[in-house]
Amino acid sequence: MEIKVLEKDERSMRLLIRGVDTPFINALRRNVLAEVPCMAIDEVVIIENSSVLHDEIIAHRLGLIPLKTDLDGYNLPEECPCKSEFGCNLCRVTLTLDREAKEGTITVYSGELISENPNITPISDKIPIVKLAKGQKLRLEAYAKLGRGKNHAKWQPVSTCSYKYLPEIKVDYKNCDVCGKCVEICPRKVLTKKEKEIVVRDLLACTLCQDCVDVCPKKPPAIQVGWEENSFIFSLESTGVLPPERIMIEAVKILKKQLKKFASQIEVQGP
Repeated sequence: MEIKVLEKDERSMRLLIRGVDTPFINALRRNVLAEVPCMAIDEVVIIENSSVLHDEIIAHRLGLIPLKTDLDGYNLPEECPCKSEFGCNLCRVTLTLDREAKEGTITVYSGELISENPNITPISDKIPIVKLAKGQKLRLEAYAKLGRGKNHAKWQPVSTCSYKYLPEIKVDYKNCDVCGKCVEICPRKVLTKKEKEIVVRDLLACTLCQDCVDVCPKKPPAIQVGWEENSFIFSLESTGVLPPERIMIEAVKILKKQLKKFASQIEVQGP
């Protein structure tokens, strides 16, 4: 396997992965979406709520606020030694909120949630929760825990995760008359005219749509679009709960554990 980092910043990452097949790369994608755990609010105790929103709506909005996650400091509830329905300080984080609109209408934001652990906080202070009119109050306790995306979307650590084949574009210069129609029709500006020939400007931007092939007036077309076998461009964008590289590392660890478990079951049930 060959891996090359094409782009990476605090929230997103794009990799070129060679030497793997489609089942492997899809298993990796599914693990990123469904198996890598992150922190989210799961239970809310409403102490006082005189806003226009029902308790259930506020609890739902709180659950969808992405929280910065410390995977090394907390256990999944089902793996925690406490085995408690209510959790403990090794598998649960408490956040509180106490706001009152005394002079006029106010908006309560995620930044006003007070966490008992400064490392487990909303990724943004500006996520609106509810508006309070003058005299209205909202007091609550929220309990966050680790979970997996397969159980609820609020535990998905990414906003998007996808892959595509590595494109392969070939131009038959003997047959091409450089009319430029393939350049004009491409929505991603993959191709460009350079002197007296058509050249590939940005191969990775190609979506394999085949528009450039269809518009070519030559028969057969002077341009061919395909893909490199067992080579993929893998992209993911974190919600901010975990760094993108940590999400990938955890997905690979989980896949390795799943394959070991599968292999052991085959051995046990073998002839």
